[in-house]
Amino acid sequence: MNRVKNKIAIVTGGASGLGKSSAILLAREGAKIVITDVDEENGNKVVQDIKNDGGEAIFIKQDVSKEEEWKMVIDTTLKTYGKLHIVANAAGIGIGGTVEEVTLADWKNLLSINLDGSFLGTQYGIKAMKETGEGGSIINFSSIEGLVGDPNLPAYNASKGGVTIFTKSAALHCAKQGYKIRVNSIHPAYIWTPMVENFLKAQGDVEEGKKQLESLHPVGHLGEPDDIGYGVVYLASDESKFMTGSELVIDGGYTAQ
Repeated sequence: MNRVKNKIAIVTGGASGLGKSSAILLAREGAKIVITDVDEENGNKVVQDIKNDGGEAIFIKQDVSKEEEWKMVIDTTLKTYGKLHIVANAAGIGIGGTVEEVTLADWKNLLSINLDGSFLGTQYGIKAMKETGEGGSIINFSSIEGLVGDPNLPAYNASKGGVTIFTKSAALHCAKQGYKIRVNSIHPAYIWTPMVENFLKAQGDVEEGKKQLESLHPVGHLGEPDDIGYGVVYLASDESKFMTGSELVIDGGYTAQ
């Protein structure tokens, strides 16, 4: 219950899926949570869930691709809690289609959220953590698709591959500057979340699509949001104090093949 006690954490995309699980588990381990999302209704529900569980949390509506909204989120966090120790950049979207099918508009929109959002969250997170002087941990959500290619996910591959290497650059910078700020990426395989379910709905038969996805993982099933949430808690805690610029892969054996 005390792995991140009294640490202040921003979790983007916290209204559902992996962000929601990360926020709830961080709160259970003692962190005070700032949940951000474009989904105000469900974001506030997660805040209430955390409070009902004895935790502390607030919600801020945010589009992670907009710099001015990052400034607002950081300002509100510091005014509310005075410090910042953890940023989990979990907000993201996915679109399918081959390199011949994806439109430039869809490409730009996806990268603005998945890659620009992680860049801005890291940049502004570093600034806030420097000001409080207590160090911290930044967790950027990449994916197995940031490590291997998929012919039907070129935009998603590009965004998550960018997150992977950007994370290493930011980690090296913070280490060389002596900031005591660690930056790592987390790499889920297919996890049963609303985003994956909606992706399968767009493809047609959800149950058949789910079976096909399950077959891609040597363990024989999809992951659950908490599988990733526990990884976030580890990266956020001092248990991972010797880990920076690294990739935490939680994928049911997907990339071992």
